[in-house]
Amino acid sequence: MLQPKKTKFRRMQKGRMKGNAQKGTTLAFGSFGIKSLETAWITGRQIEAARQAVTRHMKREGQLWIRIFPDKPITKKPAEVRMGKGKGSPEGFVYPITPGRVIFEIEGVPFDVAKEALRIGGQKFPVKTKFLVRRDYDHS
Repeated sequence: MLQPKKTKFRRMQKGRMKGNAQKGTTLAFGSFGIKSLETAWITGRQIEAARQAVTRHMKREGQLWIRIFPDKPITKKPAEVRMGKGKGSPEGFVYPITPGRVIFEIEGVPFDVAKEALRIGGQKFPVKTKFLVRRDYDHS
């Protein structure tokens, strides 16, 4: 019996992104957060760009939690290659985000600073986002 060749990357299908997020839909760590309102693939570069923008606006005060991690490998074949001959080599990693998934959470900064920081961070993503506030947060 032939054994499958062991590779570093698990063969993964593209999949269909339909429906809403089942988990990670509520704030778990911080008082403020942003959640996705659309479906898309989010790359590690986009997450890092948003993280840098948020921490810069917060002037490195408070704490930031990143609730998503790009662990889905995306493959691509080289340009001008004929069909067939197997799957392409891994190009990068993405996180398939669905509506309702919390992306970032922050704590330890005032309401107005948090709102503006997460607004700037949300602009780095290919999806519309919504600002969240913890239910028991005291605005005073």
